[in-house]
Amino acid sequence: MAAEQAFAVYGWSDRETRATFLETIADEIEVRGPQITEIGTSETGLPAARLEGERGRTTGQLRLFADHIRKGDYLDRRHDAALPDRKPVPRPEMYMMQRPVGPVAVFGASNFPLAFSTAGGDTASALAAGCPVVVKGHSAHPGTGEIIAEAIHAAVKSCGLHPGVFSLIQGGRRDVGTALVQHSLIKAVGFTGSLAGGRALFDLCAQRAEPIPFFGELGSINPMFLLPAAMAARAAEIGTGWAGSLTMGAGQFCTNPGIAVDMDGPDADQFSEAAHATLASAAPQVMLTSGIAQAYREGKARFDSRNAVKPLLVTESVDRFARPNLYETTAEAYLQDSALGEEVFGPLGLIVRVRDLDEMAHLAYGFEGQLTATLHMDDADLEAARRLTPMLERKAGRILINGFPTGVEVNDTMVHGGPYPASTNFGATSVGTMAIRRFLRPVSYQNWPEALLPDELKGAMAYPR
Repeated sequence: MAAEQAFAVYGWSDRETRATFLETIADEIEVRGPQITEIGTSETGLPAARLEGERGRTTGQLRLFADHIRKGDYLDRRHDAALPDRKPVPRPEMYMMQRPVGPVAVFGASNFPLAFSTAGGDTASALAAGCPVVVKGHSAHPGTGEIIAEAIHAAVKSCGLHPGVFSLIQGGRRDVGTALVQHSLIKAVGFTGSLAGGRALFDLCAQRAEPIPFFGELGSINPMFLLPAAMAARAAEIGTGWAGSLTMGAGQFCTNPGIAVDMDGPDADQFSEAAHATLASAAPQVMLTSGIAQAYREGKARFDSRNAVKPLLVTESVDRFARPNLYETTAEAYLQDSALGEEVFGPLGLIVRVRDLDEMAHLAYGFEGQLTATLHMDDADLEAARRLTPMLERKAGRILINGFPTGVEVNDTMVHGGPYPASTNFGATSVGTMAIRRFLRPVSYQNWPEALLPDELKGAMAYPR
């Protein structure tokens, strides 16, 4: 109810008010920086440097969104002048702009206790749009979430806003999340987490008396396609880089490139050997929770139980400490066993060897929706890349050339989403300024007197009159 009451005011606030609010949240988070790092490392096992970097990303995206809404382009304002003399039917004067949808529920993520949680991208984009937010904190880092909530509440008070603009609820039980998404005053949901959990909430949103949009980012295996000329030139270098990306953050990134597809032969051998050497020398890394560590061990066991895969590096993970594992299979075996395409959240890699470009294209066509897909190529691979590109555009929200997808830039052009099961809405992104659009809807104003128009549509603006 508090969020709904706040929306009556905050939803009609001006852009400068909201931009200042976002910047004040960033300031308040930075004031609490040492405290956030201290409790964050204790709760998650993440190193201080990682949390400090993530805090910078969190405050950076808050300020980016503030700058973005000040410009006003996100409103997509349009105007069609009246044509009273048009035959056979006159045209009325019409305006259109994007308006906030109402209170939004946000679910904090386990793997990003700052950038995808209490004041993360979903919260920042909803607040930028003009929507009050109710966050369900993640049980893996409740103390971190509380400190961030304190920062937001301090910003609410400093900016003189309605206190219902932001709320944090805690509780790890599933019924807490169920009650939140089924509440009649919630008008949209942002979620980052597992496929099973996200799909359950998505179904609840669809089954409501008033269905609401569910923007779920549900994970991905992020395949890489290694083309012949690139492999001939630097197979070992690519293998070493892939291993580094696989083990970054103990493999606990939704853009972790879990599958590498290459053509069978000596270059593939070099790639495999280089990846193996790097992974074998990697030290054990602590995972975010005991539950995530157990799921990683279960994912590894799933690979160990299949004759279709050849183990290249098999290690044992103990308690919350994960070590990397590496497997290999053929395209034919991969396509016959759908379980090989399920995400393993951790430092586990699968090499899929294909006979030729035809089989690589067939494999690309068979992949489910992904957050990312990557091509490693040289100039001589241009025609092969051109052949694969239409398939990869249908499968992924972001396509990389000669890179690794574990770095997600927060900017105007980033797409962090993709066809299901990578996300539940292929037309949206949970990272970057376009994320604000998820919590807006278009409204047309026909034959309105200027005095009654929203302030954003008044005056000359960019509209001919």
